[in-house]
Amino acid sequence: MADAHALALDRAVVVIGAGTMGAGIAEVAAVAGHRVYLCDTSEAALDRGRAQIRASLDRRVAKGKASAEDAASAFARVIAAGPSAPLQGVGLVIEAIVENLDIKVAALTEMARRVDDDAILSTNTSSLSVTALAARLPAPERVAGLHFFNPATILPLVEVVRGHATDPALVETLVATARAWKKTPVVCQSTPGFIVNRVARPFYGEALRLLLEQQATPETVDAVMRECGGFRMGPCELMDLIGHDVNFAVTRSVWQAFFHDPRYQPSLVQQQLVDAGWLGRKSGRGFYDYRDDAPRPDVRDLQGPAPAKVRIEGALGPAQVLVALLEQAGLNVEKTEGAGLLRVDGVALALTDGRSAGARSQALGEPVVLFDLALDYAASKRIALSAAEGTPADVIAQAAGLFTALGKQVSLLGDAAGLAVSRTVAMLVNEAADAVQQGIASEADIDAAMTGGVNYPIGPLAWGRRVGLDYVAAVLTHLSQGYGEDHYRVSPWLQARAHEVSHG
Repeated sequence: MADAHALALDRAVVVIGAGTMGAGIAEVAAVAGHRVYLCDTSEAALDRGRAQIRASLDRRVAKGKASAEDAASAFARVIAAGPSAPLQGVGLVIEAIVENLDIKVAALTEMARRVDDDAILSTNTSSLSVTALAARLPAPERVAGLHFFNPATILPLVEVVRGHATDPALVETLVATARAWKKTPVVCQSTPGFIVNRVARPFYGEALRLLLEQQATPETVDAVMRECGGFRMGPCELMDLIGHDVNFAVTRSVWQAFFHDPRYQPSLVQQQLVDAGWLGRKSGRGFYDYRDDAPRPDVRDLQGPAPAKVRIEGALGPAQVLVALLEQAGLNVEKTEGAGLLRVDGVALALTDGRSAGARSQALGEPVVLFDLALDYAASKRIALSAAEGTPADVIAQAAGLFTALGKQVSLLGDAAGLAVSRTVAMLVNEAADAVQQGIASEADIDAAMTGGVNYPIGPLAWGRRVGLDYVAAVLTHLSQGYGEDHYRVSPWLQARAHEVSHG
């Protein structure tokens, strides 16, 4: 059985499936120095796969990332192999075909007969159970998940997935091999969605809930999540890029696999887009219109007068840095004891804690305008506000003026509990916490997966500790109370650590 060393370069790699993903994985293995058998039942698919690899290697040469000689050597190591081609010295099989369990089982069963008895059998599945697949193969201890992200030649993350019967030494070999291939491996148990597709669900789900409740438009949600939350893309534009049929199917698959846990429930908003055929960029319409000459909707920004005076009443928790920013901006800042409020010429503002502005106003006995969590208040270009229904426009304008004085653009949401960034980050932290609690993966691997696999600005658990796990737990508790749903239940892992206060 495999040991803790990377797969030796004299052992060949078989990639089943010559599509975009399979060809990308084959290129990665060939560039690392392995002989690669690219296998497919279609000769045309094999031709397309090799052409894709050739074009990709040529681009590497043009960009100075590889010499012409190295690229030619790597391409020569990729051997197109049909169903009856001999396969010699194979140490690793990577299946990268259609997401259908029966088809994958059939392909790996046949390949197991054609390769050496000690060859590792792996699947690139993104959604199917590795445990269930392995149980239907002759030697389940030889089977693991090896999930690359598309494009495999560029994205660094690889999820190494342990099935229930997977030999631990085999997992170590796959981790070492991924590193030798200049990838970033993370290890997880076979669970619905593995790490990335499970932990990322709230990024889409909370945006869809805001849209369902008519609390914001897609362009506003995206602008806030990018320019306040620090995400590379907003959730609506990202779903348009992925394709709503694909994203909805993954969400539904995870929801069904978790026995309809409400935390993963699909959205009627996305269901309607799928039913309408508005699948995103690939169909020309999704949340946005991608047809020729279609205008991109503008994000409406609030304006307000610069404050004459700002009073800080008590500690602001994760938003404490605003005090220094206000002072650096030359504003007249007064500090007093209090309940964590900012007062701008008499108008009360507070960082969202998961309650609606209406609920906070009722608790305080006066109108309060809420502002959203930011990844970095100093660097963020935008902030989101919310106010209770009926709040006078001049009150909202005065609140907006505080942030425009700091050079921020300001977006107004409806009275959405938790606004956009705060509720999304809290749910991402919560999902990651549950994954740790359930032994799915380590804290370090979860954070690495989310930064390396989906380009989050910071891992969710590190983010939670930065803002304070007490703050995250409070946001979730208030959301759960406000909605009266199990959707926002607080992870036991998070409850046990909610005393950890950072705000740094």
